[in-house]
Amino acid sequence: MNPILKNLLPLNLSVLLTRLGWVFLCMQLCRVVFYFSNQADFSLVAANDWVVGAGFDVLTICLFFLPFITLSLIPGNFTTRAWYQGVLRGMFLVLNSTLVFFNLIDVEYFRFTKKRSTVDVFEMVQGGNDLSQQLTSYFRDFCFVMLLFVAFLWISNRVFTKTVNKYDQLPTKLYKQLITLVLTLGMTIFIGRGGFVLKPLSPIDASQFTRIENTAFVLNTPFTMAKSWSKVGLQEKNYFSLKEEKKLFNPIRTSVPQHILPNKTNVVVLIVESFGNEWVGAAGAKKSFTPFFDSLTKESLYFKNGIANGKKSIEAVPAIFASIPSLLEIPYISSQYGNNHIEGLPRILKKEGYTSAFFHGATNGSMKFDGFAAQAGFDHYYGRKEYNNEKHYDGSWGILDEYFNPWTARKLSTLKQPFLASLFTLSSHHPFYIPPHMRGKLRKGPQPICEATHYGDYSLRKFFEVAKKQPWYKNTVFVLCADHTAATINPKYNQRTEMYKIPIVFFDPSGRLKKEKNEELFQQIDILPTLLDVLNIKTNYYSFGNSFFQKHDKESVAYLDGSYYYFQNNFLLSFSQEKARYLYSLDSRANKVVDSMKKHPIESKKMERRLKAMVQRYNRDLIHNQTTVYEKENIFHH
Repeated sequence: MNPILKNLLPLNLSVLLTRLGWVFLCMQLCRVVFYFSNQADFSLVAANDWVVGAGFDVLTICLFFLPFITLSLIPGNFTTRAWYQGVLRGMFLVLNSTLVFFNLIDVEYFRFTKKRSTVDVFEMVQGGNDLSQQLTSYFRDFCFVMLLFVAFLWISNRVFTKTVNKYDQLPTKLYKQLITLVLTLGMTIFIGRGGFVLKPLSPIDASQFTRIENTAFVLNTPFTMAKSWSKVGLQEKNYFSLKEEKKLFNPIRTSVPQHILPNKTNVVVLIVESFGNEWVGAAGAKKSFTPFFDSLTKESLYFKNGIANGKKSIEAVPAIFASIPSLLEIPYISSQYGNNHIEGLPRILKKEGYTSAFFHGATNGSMKFDGFAAQAGFDHYYGRKEYNNEKHYDGSWGILDEYFNPWTARKLSTLKQPFLASLFTLSSHHPFYIPPHMRGKLRKGPQPICEATHYGDYSLRKFFEVAKKQPWYKNTVFVLCADHTAATINPKYNQRTEMYKIPIVFFDPSGRLKKEKNEELFQQIDILPTLLDVLNIKTNYYSFGNSFFQKHDKESVAYLDGSYYYFQNNFLLSFSQEKARYLYSLDSRANKVVDSMKKHPIESKKMERRLKAMVQRYNRDLIHNQTTVYEKENIFHH
């Protein structure tokens, strides 16, 4: 025990601070590991960010350890007894292990989500067997993280043992012990709230203390987990009157038939797992891992600057088929609004006589895709269960693409035409399994996903080889897009201006659809309105996206870690805490983009107003279950 502390502080408080000091050190070491494992994401971290991070760690310790602090300082000499110290030991190890465990999860998981984990991780676990199926591969690939966890746990037990016999000089007066308890609890609660603030600090407040790009660095996962556990839903916004809001943004739209393709043309949407622009040759990758996909872009309407509306697979499906982005902490499907009534693409096309089917080779229930497919109006769902051949199971995720893809193409021939079908691939997802017979035959790159991406591309080719032989092929328009970008170690693709960019392709085998490499922004939620126009469907519909064939500013929207990201034409605006934070130029070729808000105040203000109107409408419609064209617009006017 430090002699100075021993003389100035009651002994039980000194022991408590020693134990909590070790907890704080664990949190700092976890941040160091997190930083060096994801250094490409945090190229702009400064010394001040480490200080802010330490502050959030202290705050988190106060929140989690409040019961432990109380029991450690409760008046009475019985606290020195072995049984009581045993209780404290158990509580100390459980709490510290929880903090360390959650932090170490994001050492690797952050690469995929680009945010600190929240309770939606548990929503994913409840939504299927994804986690349990992949535990073996996670332990294998990230074993060093597990070894770190064991080491932290062992040292934590040693630290407690070293201090367990120090309770030999407790104050004899109970009132002194009581004063120590009251003052310490008061300070703990004060720090746990975040100091002199009206409301306790939350993850979104991190943007006040650092750059948007560094919020995940200064935060810690136990804090984001705790703050999202009992998080209330969306809050209604009142930025504008309903009349002004409608002028700025209105999701009720009317299709404009283009009469390019014949009526009753089939639709197949292929969602290719993690095919971000970084590895796609057509998008400018130095080394392409998608040779077949590249060749397809030359025969298609290809959007080089396609934008994913999220960073997770579970966010892509409602964006594509319902034109609803996930502008909230938890993905739309997993949120309390996931059962809202929607008039998505399957229901709209059903009125025109279309049959619909959703194909995904993972275990049925994975990411709640089967539930959402039913909610969106798909007639059929085909997963690992319906494939019914475990010889082609990859051992952790689902049926290998090279088998499931051509099976899907053949299965489509059993559907009544016209049909809408979706195939969501999976083999380019972690653990990036390559079957033995394909090893050594695929291109390898700087990351394991490169070889898996080439395997996914090879499997995509196999789909089209079978599809070309089917009677429906020539009368079908194919839409290909990634669900989200992949994890990367390249600082360029970790910038907010690049981290959402994916290829989006409209391929018409009949050649009627114009072949073009388009450089404009085109987001996932634009797919639904564009398809309605190209399929000659005349209808009103609900959509947060825009048809490519109708005049509008090219835009995209996403939400991550408490911030909205709004792309419009050549700019990206970040917005958090009711304030526009940064304006980045999409034309910048620098590895570190700089804020240009002061240089472009008119564009910044215009974008902010459009985004606010979008958020106002989004929150209100989701809260009141009004995401259809039949909503009564004026009943919620305040």
